[in-house]
Amino acid sequence: MAPPSAPRAAADGAPDAPAPAGRPPRQRPQKKKRQGRPVRAAGRDPAPGGLRRSLPLLIATIAVLAVASTSAGVYAALTTDDSTPSASSGGPHGDPPPSAGPGDPVKVVDGGQVAPLRRVVPPDVLAAEPGSISAAKIAKIAKLTKVRDVVAVAGGAVQLQGRQVNAFAVDPSSFRSWTPPGTAKKTDLWAALAADRFVVSPEAAEQLQLTRGYEYPVVGRTIPKLTMGGSGELGLPGINMLVSKKSGTQMGLVPNVALLVNAPGVSPAKVVRAVRKILGAHSNVVNLHDAKYQSSGTGGKATSYLDLYKQAATGCPGLSWTVLAAIGQVESDHGRNAGRSSAGALGPMQFMPATWKVYGVDGDRDGKADIMNPYDAIPGAAKYLCANGAGKGGQQLYQAVWHYNHADWYVQKVLNLARAYAARYR
Repeated sequence: MAPPSAPRAAADGAPDAPAPAGRPPRQRPQKKKRQGRPVRAAGRDPAPGGLRRSLPLLIATIAVLAVASTSAGVYAALTTDDSTPSASSGGPHGDPPPSAGPGDPVKVVDGGQVAPLRRVVPPDVLAAEPGSISAAKIAKIAKLTKVRDVVAVAGGAVQLQGRQVNAFAVDPSSFRSWTPPGTAKKTDLWAALAADRFVVSPEAAEQLQLTRGYEYPVVGRTIPKLTMGGSGELGLPGINMLVSKKSGTQMGLVPNVALLVNAPGVSPAKVVRAVRKILGAHSNVVNLHDAKYQSSGTGGKATSYLDLYKQAATGCPGLSWTVLAAIGQVESDHGRNAGRSSAGALGPMQFMPATWKVYGVDGDRDGKADIMNPYDAIPGAAKYLCANGAGKGGQQLYQAVWHYNHADWYVQKVLNLARAYAARYR
């Protein structure tokens, strides 16, 4: 799932607290200038209990698609990439506000078959039709106010280990950005998908007793034998399998059967209504921020930037997650511009490496504190803010945010955004 649908502009007004005086020097992130479906087989149990219970109404639309109605070989993806937020004037300390020039790759290591992860695109809305969504409708959705990214995927229900599994056929190099951060960073997983192996959710791997590296027949319009390439949280309710576009074509998955929409700065419920109006009454459109989808199959683990901000704030009593979300938006647009700045700052929360050595956190308990990993960087930012008194609120919060970037315009922007988040998600 995914980072919050963040307000793209700060609310009117300045923070209540005045600029603090006598600020002592401390280690800090140091601000920097940037440069510029197939039908199911007869006589089979439709889905294992846990997988069946996770299917929302949306996925029922995909599950009843007939193979006979599919057209193989035609897949389209439409992405609108307008990730540059508007700039504002410099503050009293002379530093310009963070810009959103394209960042360097988040992960330097590349499997050779799949492009490195460059940004995260949090899906806010998932929609499906009983057949292919037309290019005209996709283009119309992409032009909706505040919609930044749209991707259309092929999908359908297939048989795996005698059970029905809902699958999407995707381009691994681009689709990885739409998955939860912990999954998106697994280059080996996406390289396996690029090699025409299949990927499943952890619950599907467990319930279907799948083993990585083993070959399994997948029943669609054809019955190819595909090798399991691994598992990871997909963040999409009811979708438990990803295959390559080549495999999807071979199995007869329905082209453009579903859409993922990213729309920062607007209520997901409003986007749901607008998308449903375009697609029509026969479509199914869900708000991926609904609690029932946020918690599905995650075992309580954060699966989006919104989850990570909320979870990290609990480590600093008195610190609101909205402050972390505001800083995450200003610093990297929630991971979209996480590359190295001209001053050498890195990651979704833009730490200087020297500061990271002091405040870095192994948030996902994988044995290392990775400045590029949002599971580590966001709790690291909470730790840094807390050390500077952010949990005490008021003047101390103002001063803590000021230490993150020595500029009063920056503090005012962060606190205004935090208030906007609080109003949106109350």
